Amino acid sequence: MKSILRALPAPLRLRVRQRVTRLVRPVWLETLHRTTPLSAHWGLERGTPIDRYYIEQFLHDQREDVRGRVLEVKDRRYTTAFGCGVTHSDVLDIDPANPNATIVADLAAAQHVGDDQFDCIIVTQTLQFVFDVGSAVRHLHRMLRAGGVLLVTVPSITRTDRLLRCSDYWRFTPATCTRLFGDVFGVGNVDVQSRGNVRAATAFLKGMAHEELSATDLNAEDPLFPVVTTRAVKSHPQQMPPEERPAP
Repeated sequence: MKSILRALPAPLRLRVRQRVTRLVRPVWLETLHRTTPLSAHWGLERGTPIDRYYIEQFLHDQREDVRGRVLEVKDRRYTTAFGCGVTHSDVLDIDPANPNATIVADLAAAQHVGDDQFDCIIVTQTLQFVFDVGSAVRHLHRMLRAGGVLLVTVPSITRTDRLLRCSDYWRFTPATCTRLFGDVFGVGNVDVQSRGNVRAATAFLKGMAHEELSATDLNAEDPLFPVVTTRAVKSHPQQMPPEERPAP
């Protein structure tokens, strides 16, 4: 079996291993009574983490925004997957050892990154690790060109990061995002969406993969059990009502 797996291309080998894991450790009704999760890695061993299903669904829906000069945090995964007319791709990371990073910066202290640089910024599941999240949002707004789009996802119901638990600070609700981004971008320029439901949230906490749920399970939306996604547009200040213009 091992020799057969080694002969397969790496992506197919991963999918086979994930399927074998799901078959060897199936999800039974008694899973609800477990005090430990099926996976310590959000279900990666079993398939695709459930929050990634919602993140990728959101970015697919907004793929026409991923254009021009694009900045993404940590790597170019989603710029490559969903970009439409990308002319230049940058990667931001706080870690200077990241070989993908073209800009090294802490989002909460990114004064050295120039104003009006990007047409689109993609920030997925990152802001929970930034203590001064308000400062991060202001820097993201400043770095966008007028008319640019910030595509950001943040966690609402999720486990604490096993490796980064000392800097895993925040969980977000739709109300949080409406206020947090609306105060900077202007309320009329922020579209807050929540995706998920109690079954998906429970499965996510248990470490199941999205391949173990049906489309009906995943696509049912209950705003009381959200994975939050936010799209914010930086408008020309003169096009905004005075009461919605962000502070300079």
